[in-house]
Amino acid sequence: MSAKKICSVCKEKPATVFLTNISADNKVQAMDLCDDCAKAKGVNDPASFAMADLMLGLGAAQGLDTAAGGTELKCPRCGFSQADFKKSGRLGCPECYRTFAEGLSGLLKTMHKGVRHVGKAPEALRQTRENVDRLKTLQKKLAKAVEEENYEAAAALRDEIKSMSSPSTAKTPR
Repeated sequence: MSAKKICSVCKEKPATVFLTNISADNKVQAMDLCDDCAKAKGVNDPASFAMADLMLGLGAAQGLDTAAGGTELKCPRCGFSQADFKKSGRLGCPECYRTFAEGLSGLLKTMHKGVRHVGKAPEALRQTRENVDRLKTLQKKLAKAVEEENYEAAAALRDEIKSMSSPSTAKTPR
């Protein structure tokens, strides 16, 4: 006879609901819930239950639950709370991302490759954007070098900027 499993949420009552999620990369995530926690998470209500929301809500998003003072964290702009987020799986407004930033970063890291949205772009456009960003950075460094009267560094930066801007080395999108 196997030992009884304890609820993954309250860690007190015996588990009666057993959930297993196998992700696309074959990672297995198991969750054992008692009746009360299962009901609280909406497992018995198919209309409000989403396995991914439950798994993510109990994992990385737990840090979103309360502010440092122990009270529930709410968005100052729209009043959206952690409970609202767990229920709908969506945030209320752009300010919510700043309000819940600490807990969201861990959640986003588990869901995506990073925490900064980069989107998709054609290679030529991506390369152009990178070149423009690099050029702006070099120009700022050049201005700082001139201001600090570091003329050797300024000359090197000027030459690098010139080489990026010359038609023979600049790549143009087709």
